[in-house]
Amino acid sequence: MDRPDHDRIPEIALDWQRGGAGAALATVIETWGSAPRPVGSQLVVSGTGEMMGSVSGGCVEGAVVEEARAALADGRSRILAFGVSDEEAFAVGLACGGTIRVLVEPVGVGLSEEMLAEIVSARAERRPVAYGVDLESWARRLVPAGEGFAERFRADRSGVEGTEFVAIHNPPLRMVIVGAVHIAQPLVAMARTCGYDPLIVDPREAFGSAMRFPGETISHDWPDEALEAVGLDARTAVVTLTHDPKLDDPAIIAALRSEVFYLGCLGSTRTHAKRVARLVEAGFSDAEIARIHAPVGHDIGAQSPAEIAVSVLAEITRVLRRGA
Repeated sequence: MDRPDHDRIPEIALDWQRGGAGAALATVIETWGSAPRPVGSQLVVSGTGEMMGSVSGGCVEGAVVEEARAALADGRSRILAFGVSDEEAFAVGLACGGTIRVLVEPVGVGLSEEMLAEIVSARAERRPVAYGVDLESWARRLVPAGEGFAERFRADRSGVEGTEFVAIHNPPLRMVIVGAVHIAQPLVAMARTCGYDPLIVDPREAFGSAMRFPGETISHDWPDEALEAVGLDARTAVVTLTHDPKLDDPAIIAALRSEVFYLGCLGSTRTHAKRVARLVEAGFSDAEIARIHAPVGHDIGAQSPAEIAVSVLAEITRVLRRGA
């Protein structure tokens, strides 16, 4: 499925800029209190008055749009500060007010079109990249993952360091679910709600059917072939649900040889012990095998497929946000 427009702000800004309308990007760089939107949230405004995205729940959007249009006119980047009153906060569903700072950059004058194009290319190619802008000198740079900001990349957290604002552009989260069983149905829905792009893998077409998973991406390839085709990386979670070693094991082996941030496998403790024995025989070390979360999910006493899906997604979330 295509990603929604609010997740494609850099891409939309580049399209508007190249199309001649011009574009200014507004980015939340700091928050205090009960801010409506997290740091890194963006809004783009075109020279013709179009807008996409959000930097608040509606409290300050109008003022930001006016400043963005002014930035397009004078070619100057600027930092805006807004205090959100308790009354305004309540109107957008918050318990109390807060303060936000917003960076506004006209594309082509502040943020160069070439640098924005590189950010867009990195996002399309699933290459994590950080965009840094010095808030005093206005110097700008791009930092690939592995060359700095390791903790920010891992936590997917933009923010200010000293005088520099660092915007983290991580690839979208993905979840590969091997086995189109009953548990997979609620898990796919929950994963998509939490921002994952799910892929269902099951060579058994009767299981992995469009009728059972309407609108979802389904692969009927053998699991190791499907995982190789999709390309596993550090923004991907893999969950195996079939109980069948012929299907699960190829996916597990592929995942263990990759940088996936999470690998979980359905099955009892006894089933996992047999799985470990097969992996040891295949040459995997204890440290490699220890990456597997099995039995999959947090132990919350789950019984129904939906409850098991909740436990799985909870464990994936903990690993994503707090590390293994």
